[in-house]
Amino acid sequence: MTDSNNRNFVSEIIDEHNESGRFEGRVHTRFPPEPNGYLHIGHAKSICLNFDIAAQYGGLCNLRFDDTNPAKEEQEYIDAITEDVRWLGYDWGDRLYFASDYFDRLYDMAVELIRIGRAYVDELSTDEIREYRGTLTSPGVESPYRDRPIAENLALFEKMRDGGFNEGEAVLRAKIDMKSGNINLRDPVMYRILDARHPRTGDKWKIYPMYDFAHGQSDSIEEITHSICTLEYEDHRPLYDWYLDNIEIFHPQQIEFARLNLSHTVLSKRKLIRLVQEGHVRGWDDPRMPTISGLRRRGYTPAAIRDFCDEIGVGKVKGVVALHKLEYHIRQDLNRRANRVMAVINPLKVVITNYPDDLVEEMEAVNNPEDESAGTRLTPFSKVLYIEGDDFMEDPPRKFFRLAPGREVRLRYAYFITCNEVIKDDSGAITELRCTYDPATRGGAAPDDRRVKATLHWVSAAHAVKAEARLYDTLFSVEYPERDSERDFTEFINPDSMKVVDPIYVEPHLRDAQIGDRFQFERLAYFVVDEDSKPEKLVFNRTVALRDQWRKHQNKAGKKRKQRRKR
Repeated sequence: MTDSNNRNFVSEIIDEHNESGRFEGRVHTRFPPEPNGYLHIGHAKSICLNFDIAAQYGGLCNLRFDDTNPAKEEQEYIDAITEDVRWLGYDWGDRLYFASDYFDRLYDMAVELIRIGRAYVDELSTDEIREYRGTLTSPGVESPYRDRPIAENLALFEKMRDGGFNEGEAVLRAKIDMKSGNINLRDPVMYRILDARHPRTGDKWKIYPMYDFAHGQSDSIEEITHSICTLEYEDHRPLYDWYLDNIEIFHPQQIEFARLNLSHTVLSKRKLIRLVQEGHVRGWDDPRMPTISGLRRRGYTPAAIRDFCDEIGVGKVKGVVALHKLEYHIRQDLNRRANRVMAVINPLKVVITNYPDDLVEEMEAVNNPEDESAGTRLTPFSKVLYIEGDDFMEDPPRKFFRLAPGREVRLRYAYFITCNEVIKDDSGAITELRCTYDPATRGGAAPDDRRVKATLHWVSAAHAVKAEARLYDTLFSVEYPERDSERDFTEFINPDSMKVVDPIYVEPHLRDAQIGDRFQFERLAYFVVDEDSKPEKLVFNRTVALRDQWRKHQNKAGKKRKQRRKR
């Protein structure tokens, strides 16, 4: 039995099988990616489901590559997929398999179907096969090659294998029912000819099995008990069963669940490939991409992704999950694990006129208020500082409580300061603030119990480290970029999905930060050190803002709609 907190309809099916004695109580799943692209957040849902449900029942989960189309497969994708699954926290032990491991056995199974009269070599063209198949409202038409003698089909299939046909001249089809209401059963193609070198088998094969044929048989060979896949394969399940029953081999149970769709992005591998190939992003691991490698580079953690997948659950109903749910889980995780630091992205110079010119004090700062074991650090304070430009207004509105002329604020971990003078350049832009500090407020304390309404972060200008910040937003400016059938999805790409800010200023101890280190820039956002960083220059990627700005915008829009309805 599974943990009651993680139960779903898949658990219920497995429980029924265990109670009836089917599969003798075994639970053995698999995650079967095609190595024709990088994994994305939708795959993460499938990975978590397959590995977690096997673990809950004390079973096993295989990693198996469906490498049946060498024209689109690359070793780069195989390496990236194995890295991503392992990074998410899952281990397949010694059970790493490839469909190509079974090419000889799959060929023998196809020959067996020919021998029993349930498969034939067809020489119709691709367009003719499509035309003969019919439509959802009209039955298909049998191929003129359908009733070839078995001996002839065996000879022709061997000729296909040996390169006697050119690509597209012949296919092997299952002989099922051209009038079936399920188009997948209208004599589906089992093998096609591909003139492509396979990454693992080289030039040995000229023919390659279709996914529908290789999938179920590979499951059977590995003695998978529960073949879990997404809903688009629900109509393929009768074909999955037909192959297994007619070849008379071990029969797993196929189970379908609703795939993950996420707002403000696309999860079609074909469209993700376009984003990469057309240069809309910097690669598969671009932090704006929904790929696992992109999320990792953006600063997401495996725990956050697993928690997200657990929250959205497993069901049969299609839908779109709002992006803010994913962002909620990375905020929760980083709030616990990320050390706080002070950084200034939009620097405004502050000179403390009554502070000694040559004095440098070390101010004690808390690393993580959520984790006492993280301890504290010392950060230098001096006469000249940088504060965030947005923290000052010369003529502030009523509800602006940060720094303004004549107003006092607290500098975090340091002192109270008051703005006395605003310096501008010839164009009227503010270049410098001149302030005074109160020595009695060291550490940010208020000995006379006076109150200030704002606490600002800062860095010492003489000690701060220059760095680059990449501020990422949603890749698409609309919630559903695929919904408009008359416009290409790339028309909705957000032109502000990445803004580069250089320089920013960070605390001096970050000079030793390593690639992948995550931080909370106080009052700003969570950031991660990017792999483009060099010893002489750090690059930080913004992972997620501290607050859910998207949801805040949605709430405001909802309030406005209600107000309009009332009026």
